[in-house]
Amino acid sequence: MSRSLSIKNLYAKKFQQFEFDGLYKTAMGNPESNGIWIIWGREKNGKTWWALKLANYLSKQTKVLYISAEEGTGLDFVAACKRAGLSSNNNDLKFDEYLSIGELNEKLKSRKSAKVVFIDNCTIYADELRAGALRDLIKQYPDKLFVFVAHEEKREPYTALAKLAKKLAKVIMHVQGLATHISGRCPGGIISIDETKAALYWGSEIINK
Repeated sequence: MSRSLSIKNLYAKKFQQFEFDGLYKTAMGNPESNGIWIIWGREKNGKTWWALKLANYLSKQTKVLYISAEEGTGLDFVAACKRAGLSSNNNDLKFDEYLSIGELNEKLKSRKSAKVVFIDNCTIYADELRAGALRDLIKQYPDKLFVFVAHEEKREPYTALAKLAKKLAKVIMHVQGLATHISGRCPGGIISIDETKAALYWGSEIINK
């Protein structure tokens, strides 16, 4: 049984945080660099585009692994990477197609493994991460951040896994009309994925609130 913390112990705790700037800092502050975040939204609204942009931004501070389990790494995904502005010189952002949770565990056990893992998406891992397996994964890697990407159904993340991920998430990102609405344990705000196209959908008031 773990020892209870005194108030002094609690206040003395140290936390690992990202150092964000610009719009990211405005909307997210300097969030903890572990735990769970979630990105969710309807098809063709910019989920993958935003996920790739965010992965690229995070890779400026740490190693990132992006698992494109649903779409793979074919022509359309390569086009999405180019649209998101990913540079071929970025060696801190790596990609895999579907990995079983066992295979992912093997990768994460490495001393040089990624500190941030994007799992795209929850539908593919709905069976493997059910019945407490998601909580077990987080407990096994307390120093890592898992960013889950999920479809939307009836205005909520789709699959029970995605709904649980949202409940546990420190940062929640709902993508709609090429704009990301950010909430959770952070300041909150809106970041447009593509300003011109987002403005066509929302009007000028949406731009990077």
